[in-house]
Amino acid sequence: MSSFPAQARRVRDIELPLRRRLLALRECVLHFAPYGFRATWDHLVVNAGLPQQLELDPDSLLRAIDELEEARHLWLAHSQEFTSRRRLEKAGGQRQPRQSERWLSWHGQLAFCPDPQVHPDERLATVVQRLITTYGSEATRPSECAACGRSRPSPPCPHCGADTRSPSDVRASTRPDTTYRWQQIWRRAAYRQDTRQRSPASGNTHSPISDDRLDEEQDQAGEGGQLDTR
Repeated sequence: MSSFPAQARRVRDIELPLRRRLLALRECVLHFAPYGFRATWDHLVVNAGLPQQLELDPDSLLRAIDELEEARHLWLAHSQEFTSRRRLEKAGGQRQPRQSERWLSWHGQLAFCPDPQVHPDERLATVVQRLITTYGSEATRPSECAACGRSRPSPPCPHCGADTRSPSDVRASTRPDTTYRWQQIWRRAAYRQDTRQRSPASGNTHSPISDDRLDEEQDQAGEGGQLDTR
């Protein structure tokens, strides 16, 4: 898997076939997925309006990579500063990061959304900036969702679907079985032609175009994003 910048260049390369550009976008999401891979992918499909037939709106790929890259730049600026500071702190004998900075080791799972179709609908950069501010605050309130800022009794948030606990706590929780819906999400078949308006899962009449058939790798794509600093 090559770096995020290399794959982003492929997404923007209008000389490449649309399917290759789509798969390059997928690689970018594998590198940086604030909501986990599946929910982040669904967010981009909805917000960028990625249609089943990419020929109808090839610019949707540009909208998707622009939004993802904007959020990643925010995250990298903050995490690289943290990495440099931790290097100095370790040299000085401080082996453990501050409690308020442990979230910076979560590597891309900033606000995991266990249901891939329930996630914040604001622009990614807006949510990532809110997460950076909230996680870095000593006055964080446990009853407030770090992703959307609204009150929630317990994670995941009933408003935006985000589970902002540590990855170890999230892994210990029961996750919904969303295998079938993920296949539909990947094919952009879970939505009407206007992907900003969702169709009921049981009433979906679209079938994926042959150029976007899932192979085994896409079907089994992991739910956790990977932070890549290249």
